[in-house]
Amino acid sequence: MLDIEAEALRALGASLGDELVRALDTLGAVRGRVVVTGMGKSGHVARKIAATLASTGSLAFFVHPAEASHGDLGMIARGDAVIALSNSGETVELSDIVAYTRRFAIPLIAITGRAGSSLAQAADIVLLLPKQSEACPLGLAPTTSTTMMLALGDALAVALFERRGFSVADFRLFHPGGRLGNALLKVADLMHGGDAMPVVSTGVVMAEAILVMTEKRLGCVGVVGNPDGRLLGIITDGDLRRHLLAPALLGQRAGDVMTRAPKVVHPNSLAVEALRVMNENAITTLFVVEDERPVGLLHVHDCLRFGMA
Repeated sequence: MLDIEAEALRALGASLGDELVRALDTLGAVRGRVVVTGMGKSGHVARKIAATLASTGSLAFFVHPAEASHGDLGMIARGDAVIALSNSGETVELSDIVAYTRRFAIPLIAITGRAGSSLAQAADIVLLLPKQSEACPLGLAPTTSTTMMLALGDALAVALFERRGFSVADFRLFHPGGRLGNALLKVADLMHGGDAMPVVSTGVVMAEAILVMTEKRLGCVGVVGNPDGRLLGIITDGDLRRHLLAPALLGQRAGDVMTRAPKVVHPNSLAVEALRVMNENAITTLFVVEDERPVGLLHVHDCLRFGMA
């Protein structure tokens, strides 16, 4: 079965040409919404295509063709475009949507397996599925045909995504929840900034530096130059343990105890990238810097709270 569907996808890829470019030009020029519709199994695929378009920057939604005949045609307006899915091209329930698009000059893109079907003849653009056997042993259940429809919908969404220059920031905007949303979190979304950031100047004595570390409870303190505020080093719990036997530790200056040139990260970096840096260097904190000056601190626990590992 998988071989049959894989071969169908290869045939689909080889068959696409100018009509696909026309479809992309049409969808890219839409000022309204992209309405995707279909009945039965094609309807389920249409819902997924609409969801993928919407999540990648296209204003898109699904309209059930039967509901369209009972008032939901009002959801489709001039300036929209319609993508209609039907392998046979003769789905009766689509007739009212098709007629509506013709009446109001709304672009209609058909995804169908029959070039001579009613849907294909009515459409402005036809994305024709190549003739391939259904993977069902009886050759009846929609399997291969719906796989090709789904892949074609993904291709349209990704191509539009690339045309628009859709960025990681845009993707994050539409995917704020779940593991995918967490993977797109930026360091600035998680870092401890402002008064929560533990920093002292190089001339501060260690007794005061330790008080700041204890108060902020992040396991370290950054050491900055005075008066330029550049991050020069870091003092961690490990540094304190290494200097425990040093004479008069509490009276030493922070600049003498600090580890110089600590690992840092930019606030616009992805949090997962920062976590990778921490894991690779066996550290638990990263100072967040802009123009060499600290603007925040990221702790490994901040990442773990959001399911990053």
